[in-house]
Amino acid sequence: MRIIPVILSALAFAAAGVGAYFAAGLTVSWIENSSATAVEKRLALEGFDWASVQTDGLKVVLEGEAASEALRFKALAAAGQIVEAARVIDNFTITDSRPPVAPKFSVEILRNDKSISLIGLLPTKADNANFKDRVARIAGDLPVADFLETADYPVPDAWSSVISYGLLALERLEHSKISIGETQVTIEAIGESDAQKSKLLEELTRRTPADITSKIGISAPRPVITPFTLRFRITADGASFDACSADSPEAAVQILAAAKAAGLAEEAICRQGLGVPSPLWSKAATQAIAALAKLGSGSVTLSDADVTLTAPAGTDPTLFDTITSRLDGDLPEVFALNPILLVAPETPEDDAAIPEMVATLSPEGQVQIRGPVISPRAQRTLQTFAYAVFGSEDVYLSTKLQDNLPEGWMVRSLASLAGLSKLNSGIATVSPNAIDITGLTGRRSAKTDIAQILIDRLGDGAEFELEVTYLEELDPLARMLNGAECVAEITDLASQNKIKFEPGSATLDGDSRDTVQAIAEVFERCLEAPIEIGGHTDSQGREEMNLNLSKGRAEAVLTALRGARVKLKSLTAEGYGETQPIADNGTEEGREANRRIEFRLVTPATLEAPETQSETSDTATAEETSNE
Repeated sequence: MRIIPVILSALAFAAAGVGAYFAAGLTVSWIENSSATAVEKRLALEGFDWASVQTDGLKVVLEGEAASEALRFKALAAAGQIVEAARVIDNFTITDSRPPVAPKFSVEILRNDKSISLIGLLPTKADNANFKDRVARIAGDLPVADFLETADYPVPDAWSSVISYGLLALERLEHSKISIGETQVTIEAIGESDAQKSKLLEELTRRTPADITSKIGISAPRPVITPFTLRFRITADGASFDACSADSPEAAVQILAAAKAAGLAEEAICRQGLGVPSPLWSKAATQAIAALAKLGSGSVTLSDADVTLTAPAGTDPTLFDTITSRLDGDLPEVFALNPILLVAPETPEDDAAIPEMVATLSPEGQVQIRGPVISPRAQRTLQTFAYAVFGSEDVYLSTKLQDNLPEGWMVRSLASLAGLSKLNSGIATVSPNAIDITGLTGRRSAKTDIAQILIDRLGDGAEFELEVTYLEELDPLARMLNGAECVAEITDLASQNKIKFEPGSATLDGDSRDTVQAIAEVFERCLEAPIEIGGHTDSQGREEMNLNLSKGRAEAVLTALRGARVKLKSLTAEGYGETQPIADNGTEEGREANRRIEFRLVTPATLEAPETQSETSDTATAEETSNE
């Protein structure tokens, strides 16, 4: 009887197990369906109609073709807001068929005294071996650190130009950072001086290829001035600087203000540089200039920390002592005053006995030196020095021996020749009491340079007079032509020497090659400016043929100018065919006038309305032969 309860218990447990199994299955199915439904609704709400939802137990499987990687991530994020992210299975595929974006090719070149470094990305198909070989030749003994990589994408159109220009800059600039892009080269460099900076800027600007742009920044460290020199004079003709040095713009302003208060009427510039002996240089200079103003005449010279105040003969000794004593007490501690009160020289009974050496420098560079020397050895020294400074072929000496010359005569003579060499033309006169140098120059710093030479060689107390005149026409930079002046000069040249071509072709005839060479010489004196070479024809023949012929002839002139080493980067060629006549095509004279080459300055105005009048100042016209 006991077996019946056991059987009943077993049946009850079995029934419970079966019920639990089916209940669990129903629960899982409900969870799957509810999860899938909720995720589908969310994806539809977000606009992801391309996504489908499947379930695998508690897992939610997302399928479909996403248009991009970004859309795939957004769909996954939307599903993750409904169910746990761990339950979401990503079976998406990406259908983005856009080609991969080519990288931006660039090279950065760093150069200093110790090495050259190359950093960047090069096109695989570019001539990279030649590029690296050229860098190695420029580097010489310097090591080259190569951190370049390559990518197999099309070579940019202007890549050859930017690489060649970047290497040109690398060759010229010993301390530089050259950033080469696909269409632009950026240059940051340090020059040795302002003169070198100007020269490099001009060359690099002029030699920038027409199909790229350049951004050039060259800084020049302030020069080291040694000794740090200032010389200010007050004479019957007024006050003037022979030399002025300052360590900062503020110091220069203070010194010039003191000079104006002392009677300086002309414009003056204090060169700025390193090497100042004391931060109180400007204070010492202004005090010394003010002291000289109280004397009324004389000169004051500062050479480093030495201050020399010189008063002319006849100055009241009591006034001189009072002013110099006060100045000596007021000067900053590092500066030392050397007061000099000149005594009138004794006049010899025979005026002809006063020695005098005169050196004359002509505008052509010829030098004549006349005067006494104390010995044959001094005569040879003077000749050797003059040959070294001016050239042996340009020096004529007429000297005589004289045994009663003042002490230091040879030193004074050599110093005067050194000063004269800084001028384009002039005269240097050496007498027992002073040196006078007068002349013309195309360098604004020439007067300061001459004063520096004389002070260095003769001492702070040297007496000299400088009358140096700057002329803009002697300045190489000032003689450069701007765009309008350049075109105007070509206009005059083209009116006298006309460009011609072989009949019916774009080939220059033999005589016109000389004209192109003459135009190229004008361009060598032109500052950078956008200038267009325009080709024009008459109306005979087909319009398309005339357009192509005019374009070919303009390009032929451009090619000839480039062959003559014209370096203007913005010189271009354009053909206008028969569209811009300047005369009546119904007459032979009119057709001949319309067959022409024009040079014109391109400005925003001319781009909007092309110039059609050959007589304007912005256009140069050269006659061509017939189109036929």
